[in-house]
Amino acid sequence: MQIVSLSPHAHGSDSVEKNMYGVIIALIPALLVSLFYFGVGSAIVLATSVIACVFFEWAIAKFILKREKLTICDGSAILTGLLLGFNLPSNLPIWIIIIGALFAIGVGKMTFGGLGCNIFNPALLGRAFLLISFPAQMTSWPVAGQLTRYLDAETGATPLAIMKTAIKTGDATVLDQLPTATHLLLGNNPTGGLGTIGEVCALALLLGLAYMLWKKIITWHIPVSIFATVFVCCGILHLANPVYADPFAELLTGGLMLGAIFMATDYVTSPMTPRGQIIYGIGIGFLTVAIRNWGSYPEGMSFAILIMNAFTPLINMYIKPKRFGEKPATN
Repeated sequence: MQIVSLSPHAHGSDSVEKNMYGVIIALIPALLVSLFYFGVGSAIVLATSVIACVFFEWAIAKFILKREKLTICDGSAILTGLLLGFNLPSNLPIWIIIIGALFAIGVGKMTFGGLGCNIFNPALLGRAFLLISFPAQMTSWPVAGQLTRYLDAETGATPLAIMKTAIKTGDATVLDQLPTATHLLLGNNPTGGLGTIGEVCALALLLGLAYMLWKKIITWHIPVSIFATVFVCCGILHLANPVYADPFAELLTGGLMLGAIFMATDYVTSPMTPRGQIIYGIGIGFLTVAIRNWGSYPEGMSFAILIMNAFTPLINMYIKPKRFGEKPATN
């Protein structure tokens, strides 16, 4: 985690390349799980997304921005491609993936000036654009085990869709169709679809979180504040009305783990200070619960992060790091 504060400054060992490739390493468990459950579909979607993101960053920097120094080797374009692919279903057509990569890199990143200047998380912006533009293709969820099938994969309802149905019908017994907590933790949904490529196994994502905390790539403030907020809000709703799923099911389903660990913690689009990060995480958690339970989409994590990305400059303005040597104010 990079700590930004007023001078004096001390040289550290962190670099863009080190942190970007560190996050990529943390994504390996989720990558392996996605290949295990989705097979060739996962490989095609992820490879297409990464190659397209790297290509578009190279082409825009070289031919449109006319930059001599290219940044495609710093790992940021590869990471954007992986995260975008992780937010897509494993049966998405290649041409739609390429459009999403173009929007993520061209609009979400390079339009603002490249890495370090973007306001919104590029991968999530690309995902949100595809979800709005191609809702049918983006909400078709393949069932696990079809390792050699791609476009013709059989699809099914995800746990989030089941939760949404229970709320719409007011029938709490619908929630009996949800997989067990163990199935959700390991990513095995025997009753239907698994969701996007990267969200299927909570355990794999938690392993990535442990690695990044160990390597000090991120701090605990954002993911823990998101988890705690979602758990408390969903717990209150469940106690008030059993038609709402229990908090453990909410934490282990959908893109909550993926978003809280790997996208909400993006250096550029998240607050600089620990206090600011906690406020930011609470906002994401609250918005996710609100959108999931009362919005049109079953999932709300992507939109919640993008909304709080917009508030990051405001949070940084009012919650600043303490100046070196500054004494506390006295009355």
